[in-house]
Amino acid sequence: MLEKIKQTADFIKNIIKETPDFAIVLGSGLGKLQDEVEAIHILEYPEIPHFPQTTVVGHGGKLIYGILEGKKVLMMSGRFHYYEGHSIETVVFPVRVFHLLGIKNLILSNASGGVNPHYSVADIVILKDHINMMPEHPLRGKNIDSFGPRFVDMSEPYNRKMISVAGQVASENNIKFQQGTYVALQGPTFETPAEYGMIKAIGGDMVGMSTVPEVIVAKHMGMDIFAISIITDLGGPDIAFAVSHEEVLNAANKAMPQVITLVKGLVKNYQ
Repeated sequence: MLEKIKQTADFIKNIIKETPDFAIVLGSGLGKLQDEVEAIHILEYPEIPHFPQTTVVGHGGKLIYGILEGKKVLMMSGRFHYYEGHSIETVVFPVRVFHLLGIKNLILSNASGGVNPHYSVADIVILKDHINMMPEHPLRGKNIDSFGPRFVDMSEPYNRKMISVAGQVASENNIKFQQGTYVALQGPTFETPAEYGMIKAIGGDMVGMSTVPEVIVAKHMGMDIFAISIITDLGGPDIAFAVSHEEVLNAANKAMPQVITLVKGLVKNYQ
């Protein structure tokens, strides 16, 4: 796997020739953010050596290198999920590649189900913490010392300065946002009412099927991480609304303009 990561990084490096300031991963329904990038190179996943393929509607399948708000960004349109059948090593493969490209800053986005009673559909939530309930840990196995330490400090999984900068951007643009704790489950089923109740009981504000494995390996490698979520449905023991993937994408589209504003402002102002 390490050799494959190096080969993939070398392939990308030989094309883009520069070190991006940010890597950005687009989650469910958040693909419109790619239209904001002044693209220099677009690489389809199948043409990148060893790169996995995405199988989920609402996730693209290309790596975009270009300029966003004057900064060099490498944007991943379409991520990989454990529930698709990928190994956990495959899920976090792109983040390992980002590190070997010299990228220090990572921005992640996702869609999630809300359990916090103060949340509404299409709310924007900046992640301040997470609870990992995935069945496999991305750092399980022999540690790769060149990437990071055996035991990783997770006292600040999401960079406080990035959160502060995004908050300032939100204030300047009259964007309402929440801060919350994200719980990661395997999926692919949406949660039952009782499972939503469990998420709330253990301290979660929202639940999803991605992001946390990527955050863990990014922290392992010393990257600064910012993650933003769109609440696409609500659930709990007393709530039994049906939810579909189409509804998730519709809610993501509703919040998209404000998410774009926040991410662009963060990229522009974070030093």
